[in-house]
Amino acid sequence: MRKRMLRSVLVAAFSAVVAFGTLSGLSGAKGDVRADSSWPASAVTSVAEDSSWPVPPVDDGTGS
Repeated sequence: MRKRMLRSVLVAAFSAVVAFGTLSGLSGAKGDVRADSSWPASAVTSVAEDSSWPVPPVDDGTGS
């Protein structure tokens, strides 16, 4: 009988926590601001004049 009572109490507590979490999560949704996910009308490009990788000096084998 004790196990059945403990199970009932645990189920009731779990259900209350789930219901409280669901209701508190939905209440904040009314005031949320939607993110601006639109792309700009014209693409802005900013490319540097020299956009290549630097080339290391070549080792000619003389050791100097």
